[in-house]
Amino acid sequence: MMERRWSGVLRLAGLAWLTLAGLMGGSAQGQIVEVGNGGPGPVKANHVTAELTALAPQIAIGGTLQAGLVLTMQEGWHVYWINAGDSGEPPEIHWKLPKGMTAGPMQFPPPSRLPLGPLMDFGYEDSVAFPVLLTASPSMQPGKAHLDAHVSWLVCSSVCIPGKAHLGMDLKVVKGPLPAPPAVGAVGTALSELPSPLSDGMSASAVTDAKRILVTLKTGSRETGAQIYPYDSEVIDNAAEQRVEPMADGARVWLKRAGDSTSAPQTLHAVVEFPDIGAFDFTVPVTQGVVPAPPPTAQKTPDNGTEQSLTAFSAIGLAFLGGLLLNLMPCVFPVLFLKGLSLLHSASEDRTRQRAHGWMYTAGIVVSFWAIVAVLLILRAGGRALGWGFQLQSPGFVAVLAALIFFLGLSLAGQFELGLSLTSAGGELAGKPGLKGSFFTGVLATVVATPCMAPLMGAAVGFALVQQAWLTFVVFTSLALGLAFPFLALTMQPQWTRFLPRPGAWMETLKQLVAVPLFATAIWLCWVYGRLYSSDGIDHMALLLSCFLVLAMAGWALGRWPARWGSTLAAVVLIAVALALPLHQPAVDKLVWKPYSDANFTAARATGDPVFIDFTAAWCLSCQVNERAVLESQEVERELAKNHMQLLKADWTHYDPTITKQLASLGRSGVPTYVIYPPGKVSNADVLPELLTKQIVLKAIKTDAQPMGSQTAGSN
Repeated sequence: MMERRWSGVLRLAGLAWLTLAGLMGGSAQGQIVEVGNGGPGPVKANHVTAELTALAPQIAIGGTLQAGLVLTMQEGWHVYWINAGDSGEPPEIHWKLPKGMTAGPMQFPPPSRLPLGPLMDFGYEDSVAFPVLLTASPSMQPGKAHLDAHVSWLVCSSVCIPGKAHLGMDLKVVKGPLPAPPAVGAVGTALSELPSPLSDGMSASAVTDAKRILVTLKTGSRETGAQIYPYDSEVIDNAAEQRVEPMADGARVWLKRAGDSTSAPQTLHAVVEFPDIGAFDFTVPVTQGVVPAPPPTAQKTPDNGTEQSLTAFSAIGLAFLGGLLLNLMPCVFPVLFLKGLSLLHSASEDRTRQRAHGWMYTAGIVVSFWAIVAVLLILRAGGRALGWGFQLQSPGFVAVLAALIFFLGLSLAGQFELGLSLTSAGGELAGKPGLKGSFFTGVLATVVATPCMAPLMGAAVGFALVQQAWLTFVVFTSLALGLAFPFLALTMQPQWTRFLPRPGAWMETLKQLVAVPLFATAIWLCWVYGRLYSSDGIDHMALLLSCFLVLAMAGWALGRWPARWGSTLAAVVLIAVALALPLHQPAVDKLVWKPYSDANFTAARATGDPVFIDFTAAWCLSCQVNERAVLESQEVERELAKNHMQLLKADWTHYDPTITKQLASLGRSGVPTYVIYPPGKVSNADVLPELLTKQIVLKAIKTDAQPMGSQTAGSN
């Protein structure tokens, strides 16, 4: 799945509500037929039934009446809110009213989130009513009044189809006053759901940094959930999760800023919907500042209505216990185990010397944790939301860590011998004699601990990352001391080493067994490495596995000719080659799609190459998903280039008679539409499904790239 940075899809102000002719009963120009004749009652169009309705059949002279547009969609289809999200367009209504009558703006109830792949739309499924307030002036005369409306919409499922209808409604104009009609039916339900302004005692504020917007909403009561829908489509990453943290008098909501935004918003105009008290409309200035990262468990709120937040002391205690348990994690236990065995070899040292080893090991862990916290705080100040194990978000770090752990596993398994102290540290620094070796063993323990999240660590780390810098350091220091405590305790009480088994041949066997969790960790890191790449993770995992193979060759050289400079030099060269495989990121040239026209299509066909046409529109969510997740993936682009595919993009965002005519020739009534014309003067067009997968496109390319006569013709 492609990264969602591109989720701010280009929004175009207007949409010419036009589509095919024959398939929709249209005119020769291919415009959408406006269904209905302006009479009362519902009108059925493609996948939508539209109707004008009101709370009462009459309106008082000088009075008002709530009416509305009701759209009912077929199952699986939807229309859009005023901000459609990553694609789409909201419904519109244009009135033709009797003299003396006016209509207010169409009002929109709160929408739902409509995900598709990595994108998100805001809209309505099943049925929705858009209230409109009608006003009869005092100059109107009693009698019958006919209201006329031209309505347009965009309805989408796997394809998007513009539609429009000519609707009408009859009202009786009478002398007033009239009693207020009951708010019933679709319009009444919509009126009850409309956002209202923040009432007295309620408030909202917003602060932003380079990546996030933090909205603080105070309602006077604890809110366990909230969903924010901004009116401006360029403010937030629509598909990103909105993290909610309950407060005693409201809630805080973290929004991810739009990936293509170049400047911070000055104001935020949005609708917030709470599960218990409804929806509210608010506009607040957005100030610049530091936005803390949201707590990891912000959305998992307790059901008992009590605040379950950590105190500083409880977070420090949980961090220490989490550090203790971290010693049992597969990432850390081999290091601790081998360091414990080293005590058996240093039994001849005096007690002071052994304690010094323990303190240096502890210092190595604490200093390493401080370095990690410093990086976290610096990046947090720059606007990045990072957590424990944030290094695993870097493919380079994951590749190097996986290679290190795999190489240590080879040594433990007996392929080559670096020496017990060197193996236990995993590098030359940790292999230094005396106290330096103990210090750098602590550094290594921290490095290999960061991929792990021991029990009790999650709440403590989440608490620490949103606190002031000094408290963050205190909590992480407690975590470091918990990690260091078991070995430190052994050095403080050397007599406890008598409970450790005596050295012997069993140690070699056990050392080889310890290699198993290291290899398991390397496999897991290989999986993590592949997951960091959206479209070609398998290819990158293969590169990291090739790195492991070359590392095994380096280990063989060290084991075949131990303690020789030639084998060491060969191993160094092989290790460098191994790391270069997963770290090298070749540049990928994006393919260029030419705009569709009759001239470009004719020229493309004249080349004798296959022609791929992408019929798309900015308001079509399926189009955006297909393009980003499939057509722009490296595998598909590589095959398109390899087969010399001529690429044309038919942008139907605005009505284009040439594109409409070409769509009609393919028997399609909307977008997305994808077609491949195989090479040759006479060939059938291969029309692909609306929802693409890489397998579908790659198979079609393989089939349709062959000249006519050497393939089976594609389907019409």
